[in-house]
Amino acid sequence: MDLEVSRADVRETRLVDQPVPEPAEGQALLRVESFGLTSNNITYAVFGEAMRYWDFFPASDPAWGRVPVWGHAHVVRSHHPDLAEGARFYGYLPAGTDLLVTPSRVTDRGFVDASPHRADLPAAYQAYRDVRTDPIHADDLEAVQELFFPLFITSFITSFLADDFLADEGLLDVDAVVLSSASSKTALIAAYLLPQRDGVHVVGLTSGGNRDFVTGLGVYDTVLDYAETAQLPGERAVYVDFSGSGEVRRDVHTRYGDGLVFSSVVGATHWTEMAAGGERLPGARPTFFFAPDRVVKRTADWGSAALDQTVADSWHPFARWASEWVQVDPVSTPEGLRTAYVDLVDGRIDPAGGTIVTL
Repeated sequence: MDLEVSRADVRETRLVDQPVPEPAEGQALLRVESFGLTSNNITYAVFGEAMRYWDFFPASDPAWGRVPVWGHAHVVRSHHPDLAEGARFYGYLPAGTDLLVTPSRVTDRGFVDASPHRADLPAAYQAYRDVRTDPIHADDLEAVQELFFPLFITSFITSFLADDFLADEGLLDVDAVVLSSASSKTALIAAYLLPQRDGVHVVGLTSGGNRDFVTGLGVYDTVLDYAETAQLPGERAVYVDFSGSGEVRRDVHTRYGDGLVFSSVVGATHWTEMAAGGERLPGARPTFFFAPDRVVKRTADWGSAALDQTVADSWHPFARWASEWVQVDPVSTPEGLRTAYVDLVDGRIDPAGGTIVTL
């Protein structure tokens, strides 16, 4: 079973039953156990054409797409000599029940899917991490990993690497780092990490309905309503746009003018508003931050094992903190998956909640 989304209208969905594929020689069949469903997955759908997210898991009809998600799966049938049946992995999966892979570079750390249709797609989405050796994995934090870790390491932005990027480029010598969609999981990760660097004042912009929740988490120095951009502090700032709202982007740029030294678009929680505010804006030109490029850079700089360990050292304290407040909403039926997806598209989500799907 797969959840498929119309490539012309991300609100239109259908459930498709298909025969379970039989792996050929050198292939393996993964059974999807569970996965997280967040606004990040809506971002994948919105940018499905532009960023080729639809190409990872071809759908039954080219007019439709299989929504990528992050979760855990195990090998149910293997015709690969180095991949044992029953082994469990964390990685990039379709929102459905099964995935046929062609394992390559199999080690005790996991494998890479070398299926021909994925050959020229970003490498950051190709690796499947063996839970037995993964420094990120903890049995009691699997749900938190499925909800948050994709946003931590390999999405439109990985919050660790965004923090790393801003510091590496000398862009944290400012009065404020302003994050929109402050209640979103990606923004919360960035807000958690950025104050670990001395002198960083982190401002969260959010809706009035989410303001108390965001303030109560205690990770922002200042929390403002979207209508209060005139009150943004300081004269020199960085803007990290997790909402995709053209109107909010215009307001922030107008507030700081030439004092806005960096503006990055990294999300689309307000995806229906992205067409607004496209005129030439004062301050730094908005740029798109593509996390896999940063993953490639730091992997080359440090090596993959060192990068994994560096991320794990930052991840575990955050994951424990997140587990104290996130409210897991379990979904166990195909129709429940479809409903949860539509609720995300329409913005009917509790910022303290997180959907975990087990089919």
